[in-house]
Parts: sequence; C-alpha cells; structure tokens
Amino acid sequence: MAGRRRGSGTRVVVALCLLLVSLVGCGGRPATDRAEAEVQRLLDRRAAAVLDRDEAAYLRTGARDRFGNLGALPLADWSYRLTGLRRTGDTATAQAELRYRVRGYDRSPVSAGRTLSLSRDAEGRWYVEAERPAKGSAQQLWDQGEVSVVRGEHSLVLGVGQSEKALRSYAALADRAVPAVSRAWGGDWARHVVVLVPGSLTGMAGLLGSPASSYRGIAAVTTGETGARARAPADRIVVNPDAYGVLGDTGKQVVLTHETTHVATRAHTTAATPLWLSEGYADRVGYLGSGRSPSQAAPELSRAVSEGRAPRALPSDEDFGFSGDAGRLALAYESGWMACRMIAERWGEVALIDFYRAVGAHERRSGAVEGAMRDVLGTSLEEFTGQWREYLRAQFG
Repeated sequence: MAGRRRGSGTRVVVALCLLLVSLVGCGGRPATDRAEAEVQRLLDRRAAAVLDRDEAAYLRTGARDRFGNLGALPLADWSYRLTGLRRTGDTATAQAELRYRVRGYDRSPVSAGRTLSLSRDAEGRWYVEAERPAKGSAQQLWDQGEVSVVRGEHSLVLGVGQSEKALRSYAALADRAVPAVSRAWGGDWARHVVVLVPGSLTGMAGLLGSPASSYRGIAAVTTGETGARARAPADRIVVNPDAYGVLGDTGKQVVLTHETTHVATRAHTTAATPLWLSEGYADRVGYLGSGRSPSQAAPELSRAVSEGRAPRALPSDEDFGFSGDAGRLALAYESGWMACRMIAERWGEVALIDFYRAVGAHERRSGAVEGAMRDVLGTSLEEFTGQWREYLRAQFG
C-alpha cells in the first residue's frame, strides 16, 4: 500500500511537471506572459515610430492605420501601456492605455483607452491589424481624419475637415480670449489653450464620448480634470462647428472667452464648486467688454422675470444638463451669470475671484458656498438669494 502510494504520487508529480513545461516553455515564463511581453515590445516600437515620424518603422509594426492623420501634430511624448490581452490562436485583442503629450501645451500626458486587433505571422511575430478607441473611451481627433494645425500667439488649434482660414479664425478668437481672461482672473494659469475643431456635431460628440443629441445647440465645451494642479494635462476646448458657425462675431468671442475661463479656473474648480458659480463666472468674463446688456445676454431670464416667473433659488447642477430642456438650460446659465454679475457690482471683482477660490478650497460641496459667502461676502446664502432675486427684478422688471 505504501509503495503504491509513492508510485501514484510520483506519476502525479511527473504529470504536473509535463503540464508546466508545456505552459512555460524554454524561457521559464508562462506563455501568456511571454505573449504580453512581445506585444508590449511591439507597441513600444509603434510608439517610437510615431514620435520619429518614421512611416517605414511604423509599417513594420502592422497597419498604417492612423499614421498619416498624425503628421502635423506636435508631439512631445507618445507611449502605450498594455493593460490586457485576449488571445485566440494567432489572433489577439489588446487593451492599452495611450499616453501622449502635445509639445509646448501639455504639462503631463493625456491618457486614452485603446483597443488593438493583432495577428501573428508564420514566424511568430505579432502585428497590429487595427487600432480604435476602447469601449467607453472617447475618440481622439486623429480617429476622425487627418489633423490640421494652426498655431496662434496663445493658442494651438487642431482641426479635421476644416480649412486653414477657418482654423486661423479660431486662433484669432482664442488669442484675444487668453489675455482677456488673464486680466480678469490673474496670471496663475498656463495662459494658452488647445482648441479642437472637428468636422461636425457628430465629430464633437465622438471626442466627448457622448451621443450627438447631448450637445446639439451647444457651441463649445471644455474638457479637463477639476481641481487639477500644476502637473495636470492641458484642457481641451472642443468646438461644435454646427452651432458655433451660426453665431455672430460677438457671440463667437464670448464663447471662446467663456471656455478659456474654464481652462484658467480649473485648478480652483473642485467638487465643492456648484455649476452656477463655475458657469456664471465663465459667462461673467466672457461678456466683459462685449457691450451686451442684461436683457440682451439673458433673454430667457428677462422673459421669466417680466412674466412673473422669476426663479426662487439659484440653479442646481441638474439644471445645467445638456440633454434637458433648452429653455431650462438657458435659464440656468443666465441665472448663474447674473449672480456673479451682482457679486462683482456689489462686492467688487476681486471679491468675486476670492469667493470663487474660497468655494473651491472646500473639500466637499456641503457648506462650501455658505462658508465662502460668510467669510468673503459677509452674508448668508438665504440673504444672498433674496438680494439676487431683488437684483433680477431691478434689471428685468
């Protein structure tokens, strides 16, 4: 009995060893790990080819894919980090994090999830068949076509399907917006902007990873990390050319200055900052010097007040939802703007900036506005709301 047990145990050990040999191979590493290492090296070579503008080296890694779309983009960094690999025989699907940095504009790399389809040749070498945005990740501008680039004094404008003349017009607007924002807010920000101009509303939605219906009628939005500090990557101002194109010259400038204000205030815009303040302040700076009266700049609010439908409270974050009613959205923006306008008129522009920063300095939303109103403006939220409602009646009544 004892001898038979030893023999059985020996056979089990031998079988396990043979199984491990088949999985590990000559290098002493599991086959999956070896494939992942090979694919990572492939992605490293592909990234180096992008940075070196070496099309021949890029083609040696697989499909030409989007290489031609990247030619004009001024890149400081471009790298892939393999995060997952699903292999079936000589084909595989890789999940990777793309990290890239635009030279002179991005302080830290921008990250994007990517999915790559791979195949292996008869000699066992992996190649890229195609690359696309990962599930749940937004498109990058070069996914939509060849990127054209125009440099302004304070701006970099990247476009797809746009003429050079059109892109230069965006750069001129951005170049006026940047110093205007610096005069209002101060100089503690990058003082330059990156503007993305896709070919259509659909392209804008693709860059934001949302349905086009969410942004219909929205001229532009700014992407970025709230509360981001010095090492955060640059924000992107993403334009909806369909809505932007129907604006007049003043409207176009107001929009670009508004979005540039978001870039400047990003480090002080946190989870504690309500949208009525962040959007209201951006509109405040956007309309400075425009010559627009309250009735001209806030027609929805003006109509509501004159009809006895004046809002009873400052707008909630939900009121700013892009997919909601257009009138409700306009009322929210206009209400926030008028609140910031009132602060600037009654307490001063410096107090408005101090109030904005004080709200953002709180760790959480609860109590942030109330505390900043008490410490900076010397009032309570209830008193402020009452004063704001009186201010609306005085302006629009």
